Amino acid sequence: MSEIKAETLTQVLSKILGTKIICADFQTKPLHGGTLGDVQLVTGYAETADGGKLPYTIVSKTQKKWERFSDPDSWRREYDFYKSDFGALLSESFRWPECYHAEMNEEENETQIWMEYIDGISGLDLTGDMYERAAEELGRFQGKVYAEQPAFLQNLTNLSKVEYMKNFYLHYRSWKRVYDYIRSDDCEIPKHLCKMLIDIDESADEIFNRIEKLPIVLCHRDFWVANLFYSDGKTILIDWDTAGWGYLGEDLASLIADEADIEHMVEYYRRCIPAYYKGFSESADISHITDNCVYEMILLMFGYRLVEWYMNAGSGDKLQETDNQRTLHIHTLQKIYEMRNDQ
Repeated sequence: MSEIKAETLTQVLSKILGTKIICADFQTKPLHGGTLGDVQLVTGYAETADGGKLPYTIVSKTQKKWERFSDPDSWRREYDFYKSDFGALLSESFRWPECYHAEMNEEENETQIWMEYIDGISGLDLTGDMYERAAEELGRFQGKVYAEQPAFLQNLTNLSKVEYMKNFYLHYRSWKRVYDYIRSDDCEIPKHLCKMLIDIDESADEIFNRIEKLPIVLCHRDFWVANLFYSDGKTILIDWDTAGWGYLGEDLASLIADEADIEHMVEYYRRCIPAYYKGFSESADISHITDNCVYEMILLMFGYRLVEWYMNAGSGDKLQETDNQRTLHIHTLQKIYEMRNDQ
């Protein structure tokens, strides 16, 4: 666990509480966080200069340097975003946690961000209406940025690249363990699902030609239910460390397919795409786009990952757990297969 420095804590609390804090006690509790991030919920009482005591709740996120495949500087991206004017692009109804303090330790290659604690509905507790609302707000945000092309964004050098999704897919496809498995006689994944993945491989060049005609937008790139919070009618999005340039609909593919609500995947696919386009079209004319490629993006981004998760599921004396996990991944692939009828 990262050290909580009393001096930094009192400085941050003085800013949040709007009065001079002379000291504060604290308790910490680990939270779900970004990749290799140490995220702590910090709570306690702060003592004011006039002897008063005020309760507080805040999040401390410490990120050490590490290298993500084809995106080496992602470890410091959230820090870079918070230090920029990026927050001005967000809105009251689609926002990120407010940052109270951000610092970089160059010697340790480590960032620390003190931010607002978000308490809301998240993960598999999100309802269909919340999915649809998140999709529309995402479209509205991306449409606004696409139309305005703010100059400071062009000057932000630490954004993931447009080719990130393509490189990610090609990386998986070149991995013989998963590539050969779906083509082998020993494969236990139903044949029609293997064929769905093989067909995508065979059509990949043509699919990417279509995707590359779509508008390039600012993507979150980790837009899944664990990073989404719904609170008081607002959509709040955490963990911006993979954000960068991508294609229209890329984040929507994650919302629908990344460890999502399997029973409602096809329904959410039907509901979220029109909502997303509705939001985007408030700022930019996309009436000429007749092929959104979201189905193909889902397969390119999650097809081989689901195969990998299936192959890695459980082991040894946890046979029931293994079977449950494998069934889950097969069920997800089956729901993606069923989406083809909605093309």
